[in-house]
Amino acid sequence: MRKMNRGMITSLGAIGIAQGLKIVTHKVVAGKWDWQQAFTTGGMPSSHSAGVSALAAYVASNKGARHTETALAVVFGAIVMYDAQGIRRHTGEIARLVNDLEDSFTKISGEFPSFEFVERDKELKELLGHQPIEVFAGAAFGTLLGIIAAKVENRERDLEQQKRLPYNGRMTRADCR
Repeated sequence: MRKMNRGMITSLGAIGIAQGLKIVTHKVVAGKWDWQQAFTTGGMPSSHSAGVSALAAYVASNKGARHTETALAVVFGAIVMYDAQGIRRHTGEIARLVNDLEDSFTKISGEFPSFEFVERDKELKELLGHQPIEVFAGAAFGTLLGIIAAKVENRERDLEQQKRLPYNGRMTRADCR
């Protein structure tokens, strides 16, 4: 894995796993399996939050909290999570209101033949964003995954360095000359 960008792999892995977990959480909440949940927006946990948190935790664990890369990952992650539970969630709520309004117009147009209204074939998608608990769950999951990935990488690096040093990682005075 030396030539791969482990931070990116960790982040994308967190997104994929979180999307898969949506199937399980939907089963717990709705009582039925729905494999389409793996390809939807919204839901528990937030895969956006899992991805950006995994990256931020991975970078912080490897570079330290004061490094510029950590600051970038944390700030952009916070923006993504704010957007997921704020703007995108409100957009979904507006879509729900528009769909309800269209249903009302359809009902009214049936009662008044002179009122012309053409109903759309498809409703607007309502589940776009996340509730704060879904964002928190995704962030917690991603942070845990990011820290684990960094620890694994650091352990691999330590083992590789020990192999290079003579005497099983112990140096003598002669080795220092």
